[in-house]
Amino acid sequence: MSMHPSLRPTFEAVTWCVLLLSPVVGGLLSAHLLSREGGIAVEPGWPCVGPLLRLAEEAARKLLPAFQTPTGMPFGTVNLMNGVNPSETPVTCTAGIGTFILEFATLSRLTGDPVFEEVARKALDGLWNSRSDIGLVGNHIDVLTSKWVAQDAGIGAGVDSYFEYLVKGAILLQDEGLMSTFLDYEKVITNYSKFDDWYVWVQMYKGTVSMPVFQSLEAFWPGLQSLIGDINNAVKTFHNYYQVWKQYGGLPEFYSIPQGSTVDKREGYPLRPELVESAMYLYRATGDPTFLELGRDVVEAIEKISRVDCGYATVRDLRDHKLDNRMESFFLAETVKYLYLLFDPDNFLHNDGSSFHTVTTPYGECVLGAGGYLFNTEAHPIDPAALHCCSQRRQERWEVEALMQEFHSARYERTGSHHASSPVQSSQHGKSKRTAQNGDGAKKRRNKKGGCVLSCPSQPFSSKLAVLGQVFTDSS
Repeated sequence: MSMHPSLRPTFEAVTWCVLLLSPVVGGLLSAHLLSREGGIAVEPGWPCVGPLLRLAEEAARKLLPAFQTPTGMPFGTVNLMNGVNPSETPVTCTAGIGTFILEFATLSRLTGDPVFEEVARKALDGLWNSRSDIGLVGNHIDVLTSKWVAQDAGIGAGVDSYFEYLVKGAILLQDEGLMSTFLDYEKVITNYSKFDDWYVWVQMYKGTVSMPVFQSLEAFWPGLQSLIGDINNAVKTFHNYYQVWKQYGGLPEFYSIPQGSTVDKREGYPLRPELVESAMYLYRATGDPTFLELGRDVVEAIEKISRVDCGYATVRDLRDHKLDNRMESFFLAETVKYLYLLFDPDNFLHNDGSSFHTVTTPYGECVLGAGGYLFNTEAHPIDPAALHCCSQRRQERWEVEALMQEFHSARYERTGSHHASSPVQSSQHGKSKRTAQNGDGAKKRRNKKGGCVLSCPSQPFSSKLAVLGQVFTDSS
């Protein structure tokens, strides 16, 4: 499949925020990997080739000059034609440095060019090596000198997706080093920033509280905790955040924890996705329908408060629900998507491995669509299985070939008997049989019980909050 020149986007001589262009790469990669699912004819050799993959590679190469620093940590913006402006500030936020590994590792594994994954990992190393003596990272850093300019440490704005990508990168790449890095951070964050299941901002060198506020961007944290199986702490923190939502019918950008009210000039609610995102993850992990009740309340509140003739408006002030004349792009790209997935348990993105299909690439046969999709920070899903389709590394090739041999042999050996579900399957979707779909029909294979490096145990939501009393109430 080729793209008509009139439809092909061009990368003009404009300056882009590096953190914003990386999700564009992710969107192109996601669309590339989902194109066959969407009924689009793909090129021979897909997913190792394709027009959207080539566009993603072209866009990513425009970002590479930003990584040419002594520390490996990238500049915050880059001119897509001329590279980094000589007058560009070297100060970059932590998230702007640590939010590349999903997109760039995927791109390297699909194209065979290791440079993208290498620069992403070097940027992560730069942040890790710059942490304080007590193990915390700040908000903004000079990428030339590794000197911290903003020294507030927390899990919200300017830092959030760094932690998100450590966990998701660990899962995507089955990289124990990335997970170990996150767990080290989580330990010191719990020690210095966590108070009564809230997370506050602290001084990165001393650990003293600098801002006792909750930022709406922090609402992603319970969902992230669910990905590492920490359901108990996740639901307690989620409970706090949801209480704020019920107080105002939305999450203000900043909320003063001691005062129990919004912060001056931070009373807005741009319909951010983070709380719904966490609700979706926790519902998948627990199967508890109370998260569906949250989703229902969010939908009803947005319809009542934000609906206008041409879309859904940002709430300027949650205290009186006055609106702004704007609708943020992430409302449709993320908030609505996570709400949809919360209410669609049979969506293919929730596949628990009971179905998949195979494709033939220049490197052999591989499995796709078996589930375990990971969302990048802009909610673009990535199929982790695709990373093994285009690898020229011998060890990975052997692993894939051995897996395919098992699939084929199972067709003859299976007798139809039921097998126990995998420990990583969600409780509401455990199945006794796994079926593989390809062009010739159905194949069956044994449910392999080999433990995953990373898994998320299913636990009843209600049992975790029993000591806290009733959390969700029916507003009808």
